[in-house]
Amino acid sequence: MPFGNFNALQKELDDKGKELLFAMNAGMYHSDLSPVGHYIEKLSKKKNVVARPGPGNFGMLPNGIFCIGSDMLNIYETLEYLQNSPKCTYATQSGPMLVWNSKLHPRFIEDSQSKFIRNGVGTSADKQFAYFVKAENRLNLHTFARIFKDKLKVPNALYFDGKVSKLYSKELDQHDFGWPIGPIVAVVRSRN
Repeated sequence: MPFGNFNALQKELDDKGKELLFAMNAGMYHSDLSPVGHYIEKLSKKKNVVARPGPGNFGMLPNGIFCIGSDMLNIYETLEYLQNSPKCTYATQSGPMLVWNSKLHPRFIEDSQSKFIRNGVGTSADKQFAYFVKAENRLNLHTFARIFKDKLKVPNALYFDGKVSKLYSKELDQHDFGWPIGPIVAVVRSRN
């Protein structure tokens, strides 16, 4: 059952003696808060890969999958993911790819007027670091993608969502409220 918000996640972690350090909504979801695309939680596949084009940002191919493995963090373009079958402990599919092989998504328009608060993730070339970004100002996809390509210089970055972009950060003292959210990526630690 989806948590729906950071408070519910935090409560469950508190009950287990754990602490929430960071969380972000991680992909598009249906009205019941279930993921639109592929989703793996603790090595258990909950949703299959969606490899076909479709409506909205999710279906704007290429889209991709953020994979957290035992020794790596990586973003795979969806067809590449299907070819390689990486072992992901956690995975979430979203779209479109913001940056793919160090290039911006080919359908992004530099002066597009479609501007929203947006969030996404990029992974380092050595697959050891993930960079989570939530824009605090309304940006189009082209401008948002350039943060990952030009500032963070990551080879691959994936769009999570717009309009419903939420962030929890204990360090930054930020806790976004509002719309219910589907998939969540989080960093937790034991209180002991």
